[in-house]
Parts: sequence; structure tokens; C-alpha cells
Amino acid sequence: MEFRHLGRSGMLVSEISYGNWVTHGSQVEEDAAVACVRAALDVGITTFDTADTYAGTRAEAVLGRALKGERREGLEIFTKVFWPTGPGPNDRGLSRKHIMESINGSLRRLQTDYVDLYQAHRFDVATPLEETMEAFADVVHSGKAHYIGVSEWNAEQIRAGHALARELKIHLVSSQPQYSILWRVIESEVVPMCEELGVGQIVWSPIAQGVLTGKYLPGQPPPAGSRATDDKSGAGFIARFMSDEVLTTVQRLKPIAEGTGLTMAQLAIAWVLQNPNVSSAIVGATRPEQVHDNAKAAGVKLDADVLKAIDEVVNPIVERDPGKTAQVARRP
Repeated sequence: MEFRHLGRSGMLVSEISYGNWVTHGSQVEEDAAVACVRAALDVGITTFDTADTYAGTRAEAVLGRALKGERREGLEIFTKVFWPTGPGPNDRGLSRKHIMESINGSLRRLQTDYVDLYQAHRFDVATPLEETMEAFADVVHSGKAHYIGVSEWNAEQIRAGHALARELKIHLVSSQPQYSILWRVIESEVVPMCEELGVGQIVWSPIAQGVLTGKYLPGQPPPAGSRATDDKSGAGFIARFMSDEVLTTVQRLKPIAEGTGLTMAQLAIAWVLQNPNVSSAIVGATRPEQVHDNAKAAGVKLDADVLKAIDEVVNPIVERDPGKTAQVARRP
């Protein structure tokens, strides 16, 4: 496993991080989830990403049990706050009330005294940014988080949050956007601005919800048990990539992957890691062998001719509109 600094911070994270968005507490049984975490540790992954809302808070609890007994200082544990964690009107968003209550719940479920990174899961237009950042500052200054980050904020929002963080003497070091060969909406605005500020990307869905593995074939139904067949495991997110045009184009990446000695999934993960602003690529898994396979993308250097060949194949279907960066208001 290779390691990179998280943005311009001094903390190192594994190039491949393990995330449990649609698996732990939902798609797979706990013994399978624990086996995947053990596989991640076996291949040298030290960075684990989750969120309070995943599987209705169950994902954090599963991860906490799976990591129990590990040397805490040897791990980087990330979680997030924004989406609903209960039925009440204050059980969501980035108000001071929800942040302070959510960090305590996350720490309890994760069975740890602190998280290494606490992230705003979306931007909350219904709460003053000053209130949000002051609450994050209190979380950091109380020792419950080392750093803060954001997820799916646009460039303007990140710049404003970063400026307030500096005033409050805390470190906003990361952005967690969707990023893949097919989805490049961060490249024109978010990445240049983050490079300027020293903010690193922790990217999710580097294999486009599994589409870039090549297992989904045009004109054929999705494989049984795959993400595209399970409403609980992100079927809504993968739908945007399931057209015959996209699936046919993705199949043309297969000979490129074969020419590099990589699987299609490894090629996709290695591709996002060629971006120097990417600190880590998040992978998920339902089986330990998937973790072992994905981890082989760490440290891979793709030649310029390979990158050019990939672009020539996918350019007609790549999404680049920076306006597609998620912007979600808190719902009352």
C-alpha cells in the first residue's frame, strides 16, 4: 500500500481507503462485512470512511465492531454529518445542535474517543455557514476530531468554509466528491481551487458504482445480486450509467486494461489516483477478494499514452459540468 498526505495536512492516508456506504448494515451480513474490513487491514489499508446516516446508523456500528482491538493510532477513521439520523426536524442538517449531537452518536457507535476526519456530508443552505464552522471548531478543539472536511461542496462553498476554518484555527483539509473516468465534474473548478488552498480529494465511486468493472453488458439484464438490482445498495445512483451507450463504451476500455496488466476495476481506480490532488480513492466491497483486487491499484503509474487512449474512448460520454456537483439544502 502507498500513502499520501491528506491535502496539505501532515496526516498520511492510504491511497486506497475502505468505505461502507452501501454494504455494512445493509447489503451484506455482519460477518461478511467484518471479513472485508479484515481484508482491508491485511492489504495495508489504514483509512476507513463511513457516515452517521449509512444504513440508518448501523454502518458506523458495524465498522466500530470490526475495528475493535486494532491499534487506534494506526488507523484513520472518517465519518460525516448532514443527512437524517432520526425522525425529528433537528435530526439532520449542519446546525450546531445536530453537529454536536451527531458527533457524540458517531463516536459511541464507532467505539472511539475521536475521529481523524469529520466531514460535512453536504452543504446546508438553511444554516448559516458561520454556525456550522463554529460547531466544527468546538468539535475539533474538544478533541473529538483532528481535521474537518466536506463532501460534494462546490468550489465557492469550499473557499468560504476554508476561510472560516482558518479564522477559527481548525484545518479544513479535504473534499469528498464523486470522481471517475466517467464523472469529472470537479476538474474545472473544485480541483484547481483545492490545489490553491491545500485541500485534498477523497474520491468516492471511482469505478462508477461498478460500471467500470465491465460486468454490466449492453442489452443484457444486470447480474443477479449486483448493485443495479438492489434498491438498498445504490441502484438509483448507478442508473445514470446504465444506458447502452455508456455500457458499450465501457467495454472498449477492456483491451486498454489488458494491455496494462490490470483488471478494469484496477484501471479505473489507478486512473483517479493519477490526479495529484486526489489523496485517496474509496472502495467498497461485499467480498474480501474484491478488496484484495482493488488494492492492487495502489502505486500504479499509468503512461501518458494509456491516459490518452482512455480519453479517446470515453470522451463522448464523460460528464464534466461543474454544476452537477451536488448542492442540497436541509429539508425541514
